Amino acid sequence: MSDMITLTIDGKSIEAKEGESILNVARANDIFVPAVCYLTRCSPTLACRLCLVEADGKQVYGCNTKIKADMEINTVTPTIAKERRAIMEVYDVNHPLQCGVCDQSGECELQNYSLYMKVDSQSYSIRDIHRPTQHWGVMNYDPALCIVCERCVTVCKDMVGSNALSTVKRPSEAIEKTFKEEMPKDAYAMWNKLNKSLIGYDADACTDCGECISACPVGALVSHDFQYTSNSWELKKIPAANSHSSDCAFIYYETKQESIDNHETKRIYRVTNEPHYSTLNGAGRFAYDFDNKVQEKDEKAFNDAVEAFKKADAIKFNSFITNEEALILQKIANKTNTKLVNEDARRYQEFLKNYSSTSGSTLYSSKLSEVHDSNFVISVGSYLKSDLPNARYALNNSVIMNKGASLYFHPVADPVMEKIGKKGKTTEFIYHDALAQESILYFILYKFGKDLPQNVKTYLDSLIETRTKTVTETIKEKVVEIVKNEETGEEKEVSKMVPKKVSKEVEFEYISLLEDINKDETFIELIDSMLAKKDAFSLIVGEDLITHPNAKNLAKLCGLISRCTEFNVVIIPTQTNTLGVAQICTLSSDDSGFTVGYNQKANFELSALGDGDLDIPALNQQEGTFTNIDKKIIPTNAAVGYKGYTLNEIANVILEDDIEYTIDYTCELPLEKGYQRVEFDNLPNMFGNDRVEYRGYDLNAFDVQTQDNVEEISSKKLDVKENEIVIYKANPINQFNEFTAMSHEFKDELQSGIFFSQKSFDALELQNGDKVEVTANNQTLQLEAFVDTQINGEIAYVSTFEKNSSSEVLFDTFRYNTAEVKKV
Repeated sequence: MSDMITLTIDGKSIEAKEGESILNVARANDIFVPAVCYLTRCSPTLACRLCLVEADGKQVYGCNTKIKADMEINTVTPTIAKERRAIMEVYDVNHPLQCGVCDQSGECELQNYSLYMKVDSQSYSIRDIHRPTQHWGVMNYDPALCIVCERCVTVCKDMVGSNALSTVKRPSEAIEKTFKEEMPKDAYAMWNKLNKSLIGYDADACTDCGECISACPVGALVSHDFQYTSNSWELKKIPAANSHSSDCAFIYYETKQESIDNHETKRIYRVTNEPHYSTLNGAGRFAYDFDNKVQEKDEKAFNDAVEAFKKADAIKFNSFITNEEALILQKIANKTNTKLVNEDARRYQEFLKNYSSTSGSTLYSSKLSEVHDSNFVISVGSYLKSDLPNARYALNNSVIMNKGASLYFHPVADPVMEKIGKKGKTTEFIYHDALAQESILYFILYKFGKDLPQNVKTYLDSLIETRTKTVTETIKEKVVEIVKNEETGEEKEVSKMVPKKVSKEVEFEYISLLEDINKDETFIELIDSMLAKKDAFSLIVGEDLITHPNAKNLAKLCGLISRCTEFNVVIIPTQTNTLGVAQICTLSSDDSGFTVGYNQKANFELSALGDGDLDIPALNQQEGTFTNIDKKIIPTNAAVGYKGYTLNEIANVILEDDIEYTIDYTCELPLEKGYQRVEFDNLPNMFGNDRVEYRGYDLNAFDVQTQDNVEEISSKKLDVKENEIVIYKANPINQFNEFTAMSHEFKDELQSGIFFSQKSFDALELQNGDKVEVTANNQTLQLEAFVDTQINGEIAYVSTFEKNSSSEVLFDTFRYNTAEVKKV
């Protein structure tokens, strides 16, 4: 960790970490330094040059100059003021005067800085060149409005990791040479670059997250769905949390009246975020209009619901639910002696319990915010791009910003993930057999473990001893020998393959990994080179392990890694509030008898989609909290109104209580599970200029007694017959659940079925939308077939995001299976 030093900015004595940039230190101490091109968590580009400051008498750029002890900094001097004014004039050269209709007007940084620097005249001019607007995925790009600050390029590279945007050359008039002599140096350099550049787009790399829209300081990049629908100052910003995935990223629902004729009804016009502090996936940004438009209360349906709960044998629900709702369901179950059934949270709960038995803690040891700060990251068992994009962002950010390295283990080859870092140098992608995860975790223990339990050490040693012969016979090298014919005396060269002498470390690598992975003995050498100067380690564990046939042992191995290596472990909750439900509820797998479903198919169903026996509010219509992947209790607020009944009202009848609001349960969340007695309205929900997240509070972990009863590596593999392929239960990018599926932004291109790589698609002679017959798990379904250009290899994935998806029957509990696929 960097040492703290003291310096002075504008006469103010400041203590900060050595190695921080001047700009970040100034911002953290509420000292304003203008900057258009810089995003706090990304690398500096020096595109705008507005962050000029004077440090120890020398003019430097605040974004890329590191602080030093006793440094004297002045943020404004007459020379700097002149430079900044000239830069803003250049930005305004030929910039279209369309503020009245521009979507960024009212929150445009070009507007703000032009006013701040009192730009009331123009000293420079050049003939403009026509730059037509372009449509890119979910957004429109207007190069006439673009100031080429490169924030979109930077966030795509440093945060998202898609590298879908870049600066490209454009035709332009030459700047008159006289300007070079007349203008301040930095203003001319900035203009020269601006005049020659545009932003280019790679559709195959883009994941439609929209983070570039959020990062754009002007109106050059906008959501095509939002463009020209509202002025920014008309919208009310409601702070909330992303309800589609367990990052629960900070968002603003931006709302106003539905129309001129309908002032009472509010609707969401867009979702925004704070790109300096947190990153938002595409589902959170664009799948916002899933509210349940109920116009009145149905008293009969309400009474039927109360009676259904009273006689239910089981209550089925998913983890797209608040902590408060989960607690209410638990209270109802306790009162009526009913079982709670949530297989997603139950499997996670069981995995965490087994992890705790070897780690010694009730909660996993890391969080995504710590992955960002790591410089060596391993991901095992998660299809990061779709499972949890923010985990992918964290991995990418650690590699790019911390000069880190990473290993990505997964059976599905992913060219988008491969854009992270320098493939084969800073990041290695290991595509392995579907059931190889135990071997991978044992390998991590072998390579990185210290003070391992004796039984684990003994097993690892015996594994090497018993298999060395097999390995050395497998690993052979070509040897040339001179053979002499005894009768003729003639000599000739003879080549043969002989067992190669290898180190025990390489032998173990073959034993534990290379039976399932196409790697050679240089893999260990590669890892060793990656580890140079690395001191902050993170392991990301995903759903493939939680659903694995040997999930119990995998969880224990993860716990040992947390305890016996330098890796901090984060176990990705599979749905928005999987961790919260796993902490709050007592869960069963028995759903026999009469069932009530809370957003789940059952004998009596309560549904936020308006397709059940009683309507309930969607998550964008509720106040409440989630327990997110960072083990924080995060508040969310209602964006739009709801006129029907709530679960709280049902509970009041069954529990014979009189609780006014659902959020009255926030301070009743179980202390024994790590929650605190904090009222909902007292939960903080903001970011500070010091880049600290002041949102909710941290869930407490407790120590538990450890056991070391791990099992040996299972040799079981998927039995793929000649006419079969491996299928994987996963969803397309930005499709997480039935709520993202109903969003109008994604509805026109809604694709549900089976997805192949281009190579596999062509081999099957398929066209997009063709029907195929998929037989797996003793079930046969007809599914639509699609090509996904963002995967490689032979494994196809099957989507399950639609409510009560029929595709679930193709799988048991594991995300992988073998299947026969025939074109219909």
